[in-house]
Amino acid sequence: MPSVQQYLKPEVARQIARLDLRAQFIVKSFLHGLHASPFHGFSVEFSEHRRYTPGDDPKDIDWIVYAKTDRYYIKKFEAETNITGYLVMDLSHSMGYTYRQEMTKFDYAICLAAALCYLMIHQQDPCGLVVFDTRIRHSIKPKSKRSQLATVLSLLARLQPSGETDIPGCLTQLAAMLKHQSLVMIFSDLLGELEPILRALHQLRHRKHDVILFHILDEAEVKFPFSGLTEFEDPETGQKVQIDATGFQSEYLQAVEEFRNTLRRECFQAGVDYVPLDTSMPFDRALMEYLISRRHRL
Repeated sequence: MPSVQQYLKPEVARQIARLDLRAQFIVKSFLHGLHASPFHGFSVEFSEHRRYTPGDDPKDIDWIVYAKTDRYYIKKFEAETNITGYLVMDLSHSMGYTYRQEMTKFDYAICLAAALCYLMIHQQDPCGLVVFDTRIRHSIKPKSKRSQLATVLSLLARLQPSGETDIPGCLTQLAAMLKHQSLVMIFSDLLGELEPILRALHQLRHRKHDVILFHILDEAEVKFPFSGLTEFEDPETGQKVQIDATGFQSEYLQAVEEFRNTLRRECFQAGVDYVPLDTSMPFDRALMEYLISRRHRL
């Protein structure tokens, strides 16, 4: 398989190289835990009954139920299957922002996606890619071949975050695209109106997909290390505004905390895993901490 490093910027490649054996072990344990979960079912397990119809295999008739009801019912089974994963990447202009970190939010998302893609494929689970801004721009069908990681990363390395975004519209489009229950891993800064985003996440969950939301912000967006009169620019509209950063800091930090808390609460109620991150956090450590916590819940 071609080297991951040849497709990535040097600083991103260095971060991926830090995904040590312990991280690999934990991620593999996490994926095994998904296999063993009731949602995915690693083995063929009994699911439910349905009425017998012509063409069904008589061997699947539940004769115990027939003896009790005098009607023919078929035992349905959950087919043994691998997890199918989709990496869903926000390509909007705001994802290209960094204040003083080596990596932009998009670079950071690539690191997380590369780790998860590599380890899903190592587990022989198919993994695909969906990239969106105002609409879905690129998609790579899920595969479990060893060459899939190179295919995914070669596309991501060629992309440049730009333009506006429509997160709820694209997630709704994604929900319509997915024909089977899947593991949907979303990487976004979620800079958009919150209510429509939450409705779109609910729609994915309603269709029985397992959803992990990696909410990636730049360190400066979380900690607001600015003071004095400072000019800020909306990365997607280009609109500029000057404010007294010192006086605004407390209000800003409170707003960010409330935003994250609302997302955390709403995602919990919807059954979505919410993972708040910022680019000052070593991605491998952040990923390990999340996967450990998820593994313990399974």
